[in-house]
Amino acid sequence: MPRLYLVRHGQAAAGYGDDPDPGLDDLGHQQAEAMAVQLAPIGPIPMLTSPLQRTRQTAAALERQWGTMAVVDPAVAEIPAPSDDLAERHAWIQQALASTWTDLGPRYTSWRTMVTDLFLRIREDTVIVTHFVAINAAIGVATGDDRVMCARVDNASVTIIDHDHKTLTVVQTGGLGESVVQ
Repeated sequence: MPRLYLVRHGQAAAGYGDDPDPGLDDLGHQQAEAMAVQLAPIGPIPMLTSPLQRTRQTAAALERQWGTMAVVDPAVAEIPAPSDDLAERHAWIQQALASTWTDLGPRYTSWRTMVTDLFLRIREDTVIVTHFVAINAAIGVATGDDRVMCARVDNASVTIIDHDHKTLTVVQTGGLGESVVQ
């Protein structure tokens, strides 16, 4: 049974409505280093990362620990916003986080299915450095929860999911806190 270590990126230098692709701020780099120390004993194992800077920089800490490189996979990128306008993106994500997948409609239920189907196709223990909503999508599918935000996973926290190629099972939810998408 493959075990997935879903890592939320460290704290970004800018919010979702301020920059389409921010890197990590100083705290985010510290969080990434702490996560790498936490996960170092399980590897090296395969690692996927979103192509966005904040996930790449978070993954880099574990790449240094293991002397490996993560595979960049757009399928684990941030949920696509309906607009590239930063102010509209911010308003939309706030509304989306308070919604259900059903309320968001077919475009977003399809995105959720695409992400979780990718997780179910993974054949070996893998670290996946991704985003708040993608991790919540996996938790929601595993627990039957249709809310977009069903867990407030902290930056650089690790959510552990097992699967049998048909069903996701939450083993451990990453550090829960007040951190959300800004």
